[in-house]
Amino acid sequence: QVQLVESGGGSVQPGRSLRLSCAASGSMLSIGVMGWYRQAPGKQRELVATIISGSSTNYADFVKGRFTISRDNAKNTVYLQMNSLKPEDTAVYYCNARQFKGRWYDYWGQGTQVTVSS
Repeated sequence: QVQLVESGGGSVQPGRSLRLSCAASGSMLSIGVMGWYRQAPGKQRELVATIISGSSTNYADFVKGRFTISRDNAKNTVYLQMNSLKPEDTAVYYCNARQFKGRWYDYWGQGTQVTVSS
């Protein structure tokens, strides 16, 4: 089992920045991919960014150039630096970890609210 705890959400004005953190604990072996997803009211959950255990990253088109995902393996923590925030970035942001133990298992955090509004 892997436990994920997000922090760092909040309310900011458009153009400002926030940094989300996701602390992982538990059975950390064979976690191949960690990432951030988000879900806005009335919409499906969507991928924001992922990072593989080395440093390979992947971003959704709508955050490229604004968001940066990073991973501190020593601290078992993944970060999402969000710059130039827009109102449409308002959503609950969820941390995800994918672990391979014969098959892939997905783990989710409880989510952290990000609100961008003037």
